[in-house]
Amino acid sequence: QVQLVESGGGLVQAGGSLRLSCAASGRSFSDYAMGWFRQAPGKEREFVSRLSRTGGSSSYADSVKGRFTISRDIAKNTVYLRMMNLKPEDTAVYYCAAATRDYGLDYQGDYDYWGQGTQVTVSS
Repeated sequence: QVQLVESGGGLVQAGGSLRLSCAASGRSFSDYAMGWFRQAPGKEREFVSRLSRTGGSSSYADSVKGRFTISRDIAKNTVYLRMMNLKPEDTAVYYCAAATRDYGLDYQGDYDYWGQGTQVTVSS
């Protein structure tokens, strides 16, 4: 089992940047594929990005492609989501998730563990 804690959210102006962190504890971090999802008010939780168990493959939602970057630091047991050129439509609670499987991973049901979320608000 793994516990996930997100941090790094906040209020930023449009065009600004933030870096979200997801610290993992429990089982070895490298045993999991990792993902980021977000949920805006009144909307369903949606896929943002994912990173394979080996760290060699990543994927992004079309809405964030070219602006967001997922990465990890094995030594720190932490996965990051670097967000640049933020837009008001990026406003949401961002969740980190871990999956024991290493395929699919574009849907909530593919993940086994979730963090509590961190709020990102982008003002226009």
